[in-house]
Amino acid sequence: MKEKFSGTDQYIASDDLRIAVNAAVTLQKPLLIKGEPGTGKTLLAFEISKALNLPMFSWNIKSTTIAQQGLYEYDAVARLRDSQLGDEKVNDIKNYIVKGPIWNAFEAESQVVLLIDEIDKADIEFPNDLLLELDKMEFYCYELHQTVKAKFRPIIIITSNNEKELPDAFLRRCFFHYIRFPDKETMQQIVDVHFPNIQQELVSDAMKAFYQIRDIQGVKKKPSTSELIDWIRLLKLGDKTITEHTPKEELPYLGALLKNEQDIELLLRMAKMGMRRF
Repeated sequence: MKEKFSGTDQYIASDDLRIAVNAAVTLQKPLLIKGEPGTGKTLLAFEISKALNLPMFSWNIKSTTIAQQGLYEYDAVARLRDSQLGDEKVNDIKNYIVKGPIWNAFEAESQVVLLIDEIDKADIEFPNDLLLELDKMEFYCYELHQTVKAKFRPIIIITSNNEKELPDAFLRRCFFHYIRFPDKETMQQIVDVHFPNIQQELVSDAMKAFYQIRDIQGVKKKPSTSELIDWIRLLKLGDKTITEHTPKEELPYLGALLKNEQDIELLLRMAKMGMRRF
């Protein structure tokens, strides 16, 4: 692949992140992305797909997901039902092989981007169960007695929210990058992308309040980039204003920033103690 990822009009990528993406592609290794929720880990894969004009396959991991589902599933129940109905397609087992996102990515006629999203949600052995497939770019389908090999090595983006440790054997096969929370300058660029014509005074005041809330000691769920964008959108649509004199407890649409009662109560307690203003 000759093109390199440099971000998009809708995705502000730091120099470190751009380097990490292109290094993983060069080394032909999966890119393991960690970072706070809302820092753009999942969105990164879609923006790489858009920037490099490559097809996209996404596999969203849940606590019940097993590695086999990424490869394929054999629908034995459907075959049994069809056999009872006398359907002739039961004679070809291919009709009951449901291809997963990895199989689809492997058989694509060009290079694709494959997102394995929130891998740490699954069982601890889940990453190890994919070692061969992601390393060798092939797997064996026992029902068809067939080895499925990737025609083109996908660009693999794997995200993790650090809910559990990943196995060392899996980590060795990945290129790792941690997306740091944006500083104020980078955040300004991100906001400008979403609101190109917004009043900068509103953005400045909103960002000041936003970062001060993040800095409050004891906040359980710090507001993220996506939550700041939502908050600014509400302030803009609701024609609400805030200033440095706005008491913390009177910030409009506070539920866009703080997502649990403990953090809201902490803010209210601080207000009662006299630390009311930004």
